Amino acid sequence: MKAMILAAGRGERMRPLTDKMPKPLLEVAGKPLIVHHIESMVAAGIDDIVINHAYLGMQIVDALGNGSQYGANIEYSAEQEPLETGGGILQALPLLGDEPFIICNGDIWTDYPFARLLDCQLDLAHLVMVENPGHHTQGDFFLRDNGQVCLKTVTGIPLKGKGKNATYAGISVLDPRLFTGSTEQSFALRVPLLAAMAEGRISGEFYSGSWVDVGTPQRLQQLEQELSPCRG
Repeated sequence: MKAMILAAGRGERMRPLTDKMPKPLLEVAGKPLIVHHIESMVAAGIDDIVINHAYLGMQIVDALGNGSQYGANIEYSAEQEPLETGGGILQALPLLGDEPFIICNGDIWTDYPFARLLDCQLDLAHLVMVENPGHHTQGDFFLRDNGQVCLKTVTGIPLKGKGKNATYAGISVLDPRLFTGSTEQSFALRVPLLAAMAEGRISGEFYSGSWVDVGTPQRLQQLEQELSPCRG
């Protein structure tokens, strides 16, 4: 199974750290965020990786090269204009092939075991969900106990029943068919996901391990402190 790391974002909330460096190259625990993902994927047996890039993207290419230093084979999808998450994946589909592939946001930290996704059974998409963080208490979607992911409300009425509101972790397995019929060049991944949810074609799982949306300098600093070894 191939994987794609999304690394084309501008990182506005991370300024001034991202004024001269793309966000996935910011370091935590002694190495860039994106390297943590690559190493975790390779350890899980996932070594064919596609990375999209835009803002200061050549820094990512120069830092990672062809991936051989990590035991990976890395290909790049360069974006000449903002394509958002969905558009970026759509452009990279020729590199990803016709089979389901893993997606991981380049600006998160997690110890999620990617090997868990290798035998994933899905229709159009399978999402990894996590507990709602303090900065996003309302969550993204409703994860039912039967593994179905759906909207949190139906015509404005909150969903009831067995399950919970949860946050999309930025990790998923997508079938290329999810993008069938996409006509826009630039669009959020949420657009085709919502359409597929309305048809009951999205599954999910809840992960209770370590996960951080490293979206601000403060969160990056806090994560660094948590991961740094204690000093007496």
